[in-house]
Amino acid sequence: MAEIPDITIEVSHLVKTYGALTAVNDLSFSVKRGEIVGLLGPNGAGKSTTMRILTGYLPANSGSVRICGHPVASEPEATKRHVGYMPENNPLPDDMRVSEYLWFRGRLKEMPRARLRARIDEVLELCDLKRNRHRILGRLSKGNKQRVGIAEAILAEPAVIIMDEPTIGLDPHQIIIVRDLIASLRGRMSVIISSHILPEIEATCDRVLIINGGRIVAQGSPAELRHEIFGSTSYRVELAGETANLAAQLKGIDSALTVAALGDCAADGFCTATLVTASAADLGEQLLAALPALGYRVRSLGRTQPSLEDVFLAATRRSWDARLPDKPVNGDARAPLPKF
Repeated sequence: MAEIPDITIEVSHLVKTYGALTAVNDLSFSVKRGEIVGLLGPNGAGKSTTMRILTGYLPANSGSVRICGHPVASEPEATKRHVGYMPENNPLPDDMRVSEYLWFRGRLKEMPRARLRARIDEVLELCDLKRNRHRILGRLSKGNKQRVGIAEAILAEPAVIIMDEPTIGLDPHQIIIVRDLIASLRGRMSVIISSHILPEIEATCDRVLIINGGRIVAQGSPAELRHEIFGSTSYRVELAGETANLAAQLKGIDSALTVAALGDCAADGFCTATLVTASAADLGEQLLAALPALGYRVRSLGRTQPSLEDVFLAATRRSWDARLPDKPVNGDARAPLPKF
């Protein structure tokens, strides 16, 4: 088997149109070997179209996609050998058993029979499906069907896994199982996940791409996106002491640290302060060590930060706001967005 390159997915200036509608608009990004990347965006942002182009199921109008060094447009068979795909509405034959289906899919993927038998046992174990191996697919629960879809996607040990809404319709317990399963692929396979369940993306992914109107409007790790979009880190501290000098004394801990809010002190002398800094570094330990040395009693200290949902809303709003003065894109006139 050929060696897998360090960059498994390369997307360059990708464009896909449907008549007057531009679904993907000059999209460029790359994914490293073993990296798990979340693809986020509002409905109609171009996520599913992008995934279908990556898997070779849909042609692009222009631009290029390379999977493990192979161009998808001119070498579709070679690229599909490196890709496992789980679409949003995972189509499974209702009348086949789980093990029969995996055998059928493995042979279509040209896996040797001897290797396929052992590999089916491996993926059934990995996806917690061994007790269901002889069950009819049409009688499985939604969660088990999703896990069968993941098992099929990773069966041939491809370098790239693409999953469109893998946790849709699952209960919290099933979501945790699927999340842990996806996390277990880190370092072995490159994974792109599209999902509307943002806490799952944050818990699972190394990096996030937020797209809107077919363009990338923000990308980076969740921590990097928070710092890029909000530009500050907040701490909530309950302390007792001389609060009049707090702002000046904080400068000795971090020059960018300021007191954003200071509540009234309770009868026991403790009051709540909100501290803000532009520094991305975690100052929690420094604050816990420095504040008592400055004469303060600290009862609690916590770092507060925007959720990935806050980041997502801010990034998409920012992209929409940038378009409002111009002509509507694809005839889609947008009303001013509410503040949040």
